[in-house]
Amino acid sequence: MDTRSLNAFLLSAFPGADPTNFGMVTELEPRRLVLTRNCGEAHTRPGGAVSGPTLMGIADHAVYAMVLAHIGEVPMAVTTSLTMHFLRPARPGDLKAEARLLRLGRRIATADVLIHGGDIGAPYAQSTVAYAIPDGVA
Repeated sequence: MDTRSLNAFLLSAFPGADPTNFGMVTELEPRRLVLTRNCGEAHTRPGGAVSGPTLMGIADHAVYAMVLAHIGEVPMAVTTSLTMHFLRPARPGDLKAEARLLRLGRRIATADVLIHGGDIGAPYAQSTVAYAIPDGVA
């Protein structure tokens, strides 16, 4: 899948998603994907940092897109685990989740995700995410 078809599928798979507030795949190459999402005040916690659940959702979204880019349109690929390390407060604005595929097995795909600000400075968070792949797909 290319970025255009992947973004179109993701938007159709989540019909209630607001396209202006939904992460979009901005870079895609074998075993690597970048998802960009704008996070404003609605995504912050007291103190002005982007909330942990928002960062976890961005990491999960990036890996879901990465898995689909490699196995095709398989909506029933589901998260089996997500570990998150919050490294510093994430400031509102464009956030970039850079996902790297660590392993694509027959049943489980595992990826590493770094979440940065739009300037790709020091990461705000790091996540390891695993997805279950339905039988007969990979």
